[in-house]
This record gives sequence, C-alpha cells and structure tokens, in this order.
Amino acid sequence: MGMDAGGGKLPYSYPAHQDGKLVKSFSRVEPRKFGLALVAGFLLVTCAYFSTAKFDAIHVAMISPVSGNAAGIGPLVGAANADTSDSKQRLDLGKQDPDDALSRSEEEEGSRADEVLEKDDGKASSSSGTDSGSNAPLEDTRRDETFVGDSGGASSAAGARSEAVPARHEHDDDAPAAALLPPVTSEGAANSTQGSGVLEDEELQVQDAVANPSKRSNDSAATRSSSSGRSPSVVHSDPAILPAPSQQIAPAAPQEADKALAVQHIPAIPEVKQSDSETPAREWKPLCDITSNRRIDWCELDGDVRVLGANASVTLVAPPGGADGRTFRAESWRIKPYPRKADPNAMRVVRVLTVRSVPGEAPACTDRHGVPALVFSDRGYTGNYFHAFTDVILPLFLTARQYAGEVRLLVTDLQAWWVGKFAPVFRSISNYELVDLDRDPRVHCFRHVQVGLTSHDDFSIDPRRAPNGYSMLDFTGFMRAAYGLPRGDVAAAAGPSSKRRPRLLLIARARTRRFVNAEEIVRGAEKLGFEVVVSEGTHEVAPFAELANSCDAIMGVHGAGLTNMVFVPTGGVVIQVVPLGGLEFVAGYFRGPSRDMGLRYLEYRITPEESTLINQYPRDHPIFTDPNGIKSKGWESLKDAYLDKQDVSLDMKRFRPTLKKAIAHIRKARAKANAGGGGNN
Repeated sequence: MGMDAGGGKLPYSYPAHQDGKLVKSFSRVEPRKFGLALVAGFLLVTCAYFSTAKFDAIHVAMISPVSGNAAGIGPLVGAANADTSDSKQRLDLGKQDPDDALSRSEEEEGSRADEVLEKDDGKASSSSGTDSGSNAPLEDTRRDETFVGDSGGASSAAGARSEAVPARHEHDDDAPAAALLPPVTSEGAANSTQGSGVLEDEELQVQDAVANPSKRSNDSAATRSSSSGRSPSVVHSDPAILPAPSQQIAPAAPQEADKALAVQHIPAIPEVKQSDSETPAREWKPLCDITSNRRIDWCELDGDVRVLGANASVTLVAPPGGADGRTFRAESWRIKPYPRKADPNAMRVVRVLTVRSVPGEAPACTDRHGVPALVFSDRGYTGNYFHAFTDVILPLFLTARQYAGEVRLLVTDLQAWWVGKFAPVFRSISNYELVDLDRDPRVHCFRHVQVGLTSHDDFSIDPRRAPNGYSMLDFTGFMRAAYGLPRGDVAAAAGPSSKRRPRLLLIARARTRRFVNAEEIVRGAEKLGFEVVVSEGTHEVAPFAELANSCDAIMGVHGAGLTNMVFVPTGGVVIQVVPLGGLEFVAGYFRGPSRDMGLRYLEYRITPEESTLINQYPRDHPIFTDPNGIKSKGWESLKDAYLDKQDVSLDMKRFRPTLKKAIAHIRKARAKANAGGGGNN
C-alpha cells in the first residue's frame, strides 16, 4: 500500500501488471478486508497443518505397537530420538501419493477444502524428509513426542486385547495393514536416509517390515533368525495377529527384560560376563577320605603341594589371595598309605604321613616337577606273593596307568629287594626313577599329589569305578606286556596248535599244602592228553611268568602260587584245589578274579580221606566235625589247623572229571580260534 505526499492512502498497485485484469480487481479491494482475508487464510492453513499432523501421528501409533509390543518400545524410541539429530522427525513411511490422499480425504471429509489441505500436507511431508526435526515448530515437536510416547500405551492395550481377538490371516479382506500403510521400497528408504541423516534402527526395521508384508506369517521363525544375523527382521503391522504380551514376555528381572527386548529387534545390549572376581569361590573339599573305602585311607591334593620325606609330610600351601578361586581351610591328617587299614598286624609296620594344608609358610621347593605324584608304602604283607599283587601291584596299575608313564612314584618304607623283584612293573608304570621318600632330604613340589593308592577289593577291579574303565583283562594284558610275554590267548602257540598238546602247570608247594601224590597226578593228566610241567617257582618273577604264559592251564592247592594265573593266556583254565576246613571263603580270592581275567575257573574240594589230617586226628575230631568252631577261635587257629599242617593226596578217580573239563575247554577254545583265523598274540 502506498502513501501520497499528504499522508493519504493510495490503493495497492503492481507496476509490472498495470495492464492486467488482476490489477484492476485488486485495486478495488479495501485494505481492511484484505487484512482479514489474510488472517483467515493463515488460520485455515494452520488448522489444515495440525489436522494432517494428527493424521500422520495416528499412522505412527498403529505401527509402533508392533515393534514395541508390550516391552515399552514407544517410550524407548521417544527417548532415543531426544538424543539424536533426528529426534524431532516423525516415522516417515515414504512419500504418500497425492491421489491416494485425495481419495481418502473425499471418503472421510467430503469437502473440497480438505483436498487442498491434504495436497499441501503431502508436499509438507515430502519436504520434511530433507529438513531436520530441529526446524519444526515447537508445538509440532511436542505433539510428535506425545504420539510416539502414547504408542507404547497403545501397544500394551492392543496386546492385552489380542487374547480375545482371533489372529487375522493375510488374505482376510478386513486386514487394514496394506490399505493404511503403502509399502516403501528400499530405494525410498535409502533416499530418505541420505536426505535426513541416519534413521533410527527402529525406523529401519518398521520400513523393512512394511516392505515385506508376505513374511508376517513366519514371524516367530524370523525373529529367531534375525537375532543371529542370518535374515532380515520381520515385523507385523497388524497388532491383532500378535500374541498377547503376557504370552510373549512375562514380567521378569531386568536381565530377562533385556533379553526379551533383543528378541523383538531392539538393538541388543551387549551381555556383560562376570569377571573372575565375581565368580563364587569353589567349595573346599577335604584333603583326605577315610570313610568311603574300607581298605585304605587316601588323600588328593591340587595346587602348590610340597612333599618332604625327612619329616614325612605332604603339604598344600594356600595360594596368595585365593588365586585359584577356592575357599581355603587349614587341615591336618595322619595317613598310612597301605590298603589294609582294618588289619592292625599289617598296618603296624607302615609309616605315618602327615597330610596338611597351611595358609602360611612351608618348606621351600628344591625340586619342581611338571607331572603328578603318587605316595604309597610297600611294606605290610608285601613279602607274600599274593599280597604283593593285591596290595601294591594291582592298586598301582589302577591308579597310575592313566598317566601313561608321566607320573612320579614316591615310596615310603621302601624295600629295595622287593622293588627289584618287580622292577619291570615299575618301569612300565613310570618313566622316572622311584623316590625313596624316607631317605630323601629334598623338598619335591608338584601340582597334583595322591597319597595312598586306589584299591577296590582283593585282587579285583571294578570297571565302573576305575579310571578309563580299566578291568582285570587290562591288568593281565599290562602284566604280560611288562614282562614281554608272547601269548595273549590259548590259541597262540609256537607251532601249529593242532599238533601241540595242551600244557598244564602243576604248582608243587615245598612246605605246606603239598601234593603228596604229585607223580600220580602227572600220569593221570598225561593220559587225558595234557603235557604237564611241575614247578614251585623261584624268587625271580620273570622266569616263572614265562613258564606260566607257555601253559594253557594252571593247577594248585589254595595258596599264593595261583597268583601266577595273571600270566596265563586268556581263555586258559585255573584249577583250585580247596583243602579241608571250610576254606571256601578263602577260595574266593581266586574264584572271581580268574573269571574277570577271561579264564575258565574249576574248583575241586577235597574229602577228609584226601587230607593228611586223617593221619593226625581221629575221624570224630572237631577238626573234621566242627570246622566253624576252629574258625571261631580266630585266623591264627584256622591257619595252624588247616593251612600249615595239611597236605593233599588227590583221589585221581574222583579228580579225573575235573581234568577232563579242563582239557575239553582248551581244545574247544583252540578249535574256535582256528576256525576264526587263529589266535591273538
């Protein structure tokens, strides 16, 4: 509007259009009316803008319950948007087609004015992709935050109603997802990202879900694969087909809630593993066990273990500051490492060792070893051949064989003659020299020490409790290998087995429980087809082991000599002659073990007429009529009456069937092996 020189108002004029009709029409408009029209137009545009913003916010609310579900994703999105440059931007699901906007506007509003507003808003929404949210009006920003926050509440309500609403299928006509939300192509999403900066992860997931509506039926499988990074996220746009929140995420502790959010395509929070300092300390285990095994007390120490033979001590030193993660307890035990703890007569000569744990100082190490150690005694009854095996040799195999030679043997009460007698066994068990613990002044340090050998029973192994499932078959195989014996079973022979007679080893005792009629026994066995070898044995184990391994059967009166059955090939025969006096219980020392070794066991119990006791006592003497009464007086009484003063004279007519069973078994085993291609060495 112009002003004349006298201050009067001149009508509006546009010099560039003086010749147009528009100038003429405007020149006739009064200034007051023009101002009112301008204000009315501004208000109309403002109302249209607010109405369109609310309509867009409704679209956001319909999508956010899916991505948020019941876990409160709407509030999380709002909070995340507040910290980024895109915080004030709405979820832009692509540029809306103006024609689609007009058609919806005609159905809902039915007025031409709304068409114009919808077109204007379409332009505004497309331009908002290039403009950051920081340029939006304050009221618009607050309204966006309000609707995004409300989406979480809408999600909870929609999830709660989903239990009562049946799931909609993709082909249902009333499914609103495709009608309300036009799909957005990946190109559009990329352009939008380039124009306004990096979108929030939640927005990308929603766009991807809308772009792939056909995958909604595989929601649960896609959710699992998405979490492992193998397939894109799939998000439902229809809250009616989602399971109820209570079925998907139950109220949980904060850690469980984090895991639930990760499953629903929220950027996963990295799992924080407990540091070693937060790991609960391992429970302290007592050093020694004196209750579980009726034969021996034993101890097991792991850590800084120091063995000093001079004062017969085995000490576990606590690590500084509990470095191994264990609680620590000071203990002290007195242990005799020999498996006859219930026999005072055997244990009285065994040295006591002190096994302890200390939190403070201990003797300084002089020798450090990188292998474990076993501490045991070779005293007790080891002078007896049977006890040498059942009390030391067999338990040593059971305990140390698992280390394949990488173990140190520390022997207390060491007897050099005894160790020399079984030298091949010790060389096969350990790659190192034995340590005479009682005479060694050094402090040996290990990471693992066992005091006392593992022992199951007399001359027996229980494979269920043995390391690596060891059995008596494994033990006999080990003994044959230790002494370099060639035969593993009765089918193996130096020449053709069909031409060699089965060989019988007859153990002839020199002092007690002798075979009085040994020559008669030999003749009877040879008549049945045996080749018979008679031997008592010598101090050296190796020669007798070779002899036993060359035989197919071993026979003797109950005694330590039958222990040599460990060298008899598998499939052979053991014949135990049980003396008079109710000694069936002691016969069990060989009955069960022989079967465990893969041998055929035959037992022959003599009659009073086959015992030399018949020449010493009348037939009605308690020795014949009441053997239990003799046993009730104790072991020494039993030993004196039946073991030390009794010899045997076999009735060959009565004994002959036992020999027949033995040779028939051997021949059958050979024939079976020959039919199968020969025996094993």
